[in-house]
Amino acid sequence: MGLIYNGRKKKQFFLYIAAVPLLLLMALYVPLSVRFIEGLIPMDKCPLPHEYPLHPGNHVDNSLDLWSRTDVQTCTYWGAPIIWDGMFDPEYYDDFYRKQNITVALTVFAVGRYLDLYLEKFLTSAEQHFMFGQRVIYYVFTDSPEKVPKIKMAAFRTLLTFRVEKYSRWQDVSMLRMKMISDIIDSHVRHHAQYIFCLDVDQTFVGRFGTEALGDMVALLHSFYYRRPKFFYTYDQNPKSTAYIKTGDMYYHAAVFGGTWQRVKNLTQICYDGIMQDKMNHVEALWHDESHLNKYFLLYKPTKLLSPEYCWAEYIGYRSDIHVHRLVWAEKNYKFVRQ
Repeated sequence: MGLIYNGRKKKQFFLYIAAVPLLLLMALYVPLSVRFIEGLIPMDKCPLPHEYPLHPGNHVDNSLDLWSRTDVQTCTYWGAPIIWDGMFDPEYYDDFYRKQNITVALTVFAVGRYLDLYLEKFLTSAEQHFMFGQRVIYYVFTDSPEKVPKIKMAAFRTLLTFRVEKYSRWQDVSMLRMKMISDIIDSHVRHHAQYIFCLDVDQTFVGRFGTEALGDMVALLHSFYYRRPKFFYTYDQNPKSTAYIKTGDMYYHAAVFGGTWQRVKNLTQICYDGIMQDKMNHVEALWHDESHLNKYFLLYKPTKLLSPEYCWAEYIGYRSDIHVHRLVWAEKNYKFVRQ
């Protein structure tokens, strides 16, 4: 059995090596074709045996059918499920958490032109699709609270605004949100919610983003990297940075992360400490808070992963494994919004 497994891994490795020159060449000239080719690269498979319980006792995640999707990886080697369409019963999850009488916090930062361009659509679409039927508290961080749109909320869903400074560099807003999230967990979230999700504002909900996404520590597979060989992952390669990673497991997107407030508090505090240590050493991680997030998840494994359905970039094009879109990137005009 071990020889068969090793042979399969070697075969996948040589396929990756053979694809590298082609991918590099096409990346320079025909990026749409690259994305198509990437979609053909096989993913690893769930290494757990059939009927293996993910959690002890009568845990809701034990209802997941990890083997209903043979085209994608549905769990990690450390036993965390990766949520894809077709693996779960939405009604079962909603009923389970409704009986727990939970509240979910959702943080979002809308500073400068990000507020004008994205916040209203983010909030209105969240009311349609994010944790529908559950108690939700939105925490909106902005430099212009008076401009936050008035959104009609469903029962037991509220919105709170918090004024933050508009920094001259967008990178500082991105990195320092870790500190702000950590502080709001201490001052408010821990007293009112059991779970918290932290999302970027330049996204729109277009499908169910529900209770199946809840977990102790939840990470998101980056839609641009989930099919790529690991040597294409853009980890921070500077050994002077606390975010330095030589090799890792997955590449995670900082646009979505969450979990229990206790675990997210730990994540944001450690990431912020790393960012501040880098500042003292006059270092800045390659992808800012996302680089630090990837380092955290390498050291402290997430207990649940969300597939790219939960944050899809539509301009990637068609992928046969993406059956539904739940959250999609908005059109980006970074030169305009980051001024």
